[in-house]
Amino acid sequence: MSKHAINRKSPSTKGRQRDWQQPSSSLWLAPSLDSIKTITRFFSPYWLACIPLAAVIFVVWNGAVSAQEAEGPTPADVQVALNTIWVLIAAILVIFMNAGFAMLETGFCRQKNAVNVLSKNLIVFALSTISFWVTGFSLMFANIGNGFIGAGGWFLSSNNAETYGVPGGLPIAVFFLFQVAFAGTSATIVSGAVAERIKFVDFLIFSLLLVGVSYPITGHWVWGGGWLSALGFKDFAGSTVVHAVGGWAALVGAAILGPREGKYRDGRINAIPGHNMSIATLGCLILWIGWFGFNPGSQLAVDAAVPYIAVTTNLAGAAGGIAATVTSWAKDGKPDLSMIINGVLAGLVAITAGCAFVSYWGAFVIGIIAGVIVVYSVAFFDNLRIDDPVGAISVHLVNGTWGTLAVGLLADPNIPIALPENPVTGLFYGGVNQLINQLIGIVGVGLFTAVFSAVVWMILKAVFGLRVSLEEEINGLDIGEHGMEAYSGFVKESDVLVGSRASGISEVDLASRSEGIGK
Repeated sequence: MSKHAINRKSPSTKGRQRDWQQPSSSLWLAPSLDSIKTITRFFSPYWLACIPLAAVIFVVWNGAVSAQEAEGPTPADVQVALNTIWVLIAAILVIFMNAGFAMLETGFCRQKNAVNVLSKNLIVFALSTISFWVTGFSLMFANIGNGFIGAGGWFLSSNNAETYGVPGGLPIAVFFLFQVAFAGTSATIVSGAVAERIKFVDFLIFSLLLVGVSYPITGHWVWGGGWLSALGFKDFAGSTVVHAVGGWAALVGAAILGPREGKYRDGRINAIPGHNMSIATLGCLILWIGWFGFNPGSQLAVDAAVPYIAVTTNLAGAAGGIAATVTSWAKDGKPDLSMIINGVLAGLVAITAGCAFVSYWGAFVIGIIAGVIVVYSVAFFDNLRIDDPVGAISVHLVNGTWGTLAVGLLADPNIPIALPENPVTGLFYGGVNQLINQLIGIVGVGLFTAVFSAVVWMILKAVFGLRVSLEEEINGLDIGEHGMEAYSGFVKESDVLVGSRASGISEVDLASRSEGIGK
């Protein structure tokens, strides 16, 4: 048998590959493709690869254009979507401010009370959320044509935006989330002023009532279409509605509660320094950042006013910090870090009412004055024997009031974002009525909040006893109220006091004074 015959019967692997490739080769050699082969000689393989890619792009693009021509979002739809996203981000920034308050207050207080302060700042937002959901949101925003109080749509039950007066097509859920973040802030302010001696349960109950009843009623007057809104009172983001309300509640609570043991003795004011200025400074910076959700977010829309408000906010905060530094340096001989922190916060609180109504220079002036005021305000309340461990009353009440009043003085009708049909004009720009409206609003909101707070604090004192025992205060609320420590294993102030009897308090005195203070 010849070699060729053998190969035909038992072809090699190489032969099989040639047989497999032959049909495709024969197809490419077909005469009908000569013209295509001629064209492809002038192009590199990379260019040839672009041909199917271009075809895919053309098909997809044509489909997208056809879809847009058929049905697409209108400019109004896009604006609502942008507004929704921005307000949601702003709400998250304001909620994150709770971390700032927690760090600030904990750092300004002693280490033996750190768990207590942290617990209050964490639980207060949870309580505020539920309380505002149940009653607060409806009392504040539900429109029943009543200038004093809202009602209806309880538990966020209505799907009609008109029930709550939601502006700009925002979803009800986003508007609620933004507003509940503000409500929680008012209760958090109280926490710092009554720190280191209040019973945990009393603070929880007061927070529920403040956010669920008092705060939304006065808020309705201003932001819910109430009588102050009709009068012309202006508080853009809450110098009075949020900060002064929290400040009034804190002032009344601190006055009824009394000072910490050892703060005022033998006619002297004794400094009780905080245990960690590092986290207090971190808290201040977190709050500063959060304020860019607080103030610009209150525009409730994405437009040219948002960056303008952000700049006025930042200018006032910066000016307040610088002014407080210089003032405390001149007054006490040293630049006090606690005053720098409170100066920044004072400037931010003060500009909150007028951030959309004043010029850049006006924001700077408001911040400078706030920084000076806060330093002397802290000393003023100390002289009145009202103990405020973190300076919350001076920052939020005093400078919230100053910022609200400043709208009646410095509101500029010529700023770029001023509404031409309804400009806000302060006294220095020829308007007198605005200043009168601001004064009425300050007094009205302050009087209602102070009376409400006094009634609630007094009832709590009678029912539960407002203050912890003296022994518990000396040992620290972390152990007495929570049964745990923030810094387990570290030496505490109470260990030193008990070991050395440096406090100068006998066992008999301790027992008798505990009975008196705990009532």
